[in-house]
Amino acid sequence: MTTIERLWEGDYELPAEDGLYFADGPSYDVDIAPGAPAGLTALGPFDVGAMLADDPSRVSAVGVLAVAELGDGGLLWCGEGSMGADGFLARLTAARKLIWAVFFSDSNPFDRIRVSGNVATFHSTAEFDLAVDIDDPRTPGGGAPGSLSP
Repeated sequence: MTTIERLWEGDYELPAEDGLYFADGPSYDVDIAPGAPAGLTALGPFDVGAMLADDPSRVSAVGVLAVAELGDGGLLWCGEGSMGADGFLARLTAARKLIWAVFFSDSNPFDRIRVSGNVATFHSTAEFDLAVDIDDPRTPGGGAPGSLSP
């Protein structure tokens, strides 16, 4: 079991560090980038295990504010972290096992999800959107239209 799987399956926790976390292991620094097609940019990989070994308290429980069901039975979640400015997005299996998650320490919570095909657009309470490919958020998603999920 990976570090991310252990955190998620315990209490729905994620590292409290801006990052894209795949349950099967790899983690990437991410940055909110309003000029990028998706509104976010995946940067270089990093070792989340080493980061948490240096400071095991750098985790945040997440609270869900919106859910979107996917045709394959999977789910998209978004919401908030432990601190007021935290926000997260995640894709889960039907059994609520994590596939990937993105955590931001200063995005504000995400409160709506719009899905169109393989693109999900997550709305932040700071009034910006991030559009990601639900199969791989490193792929620029565009801003395809769809219905918002409260």
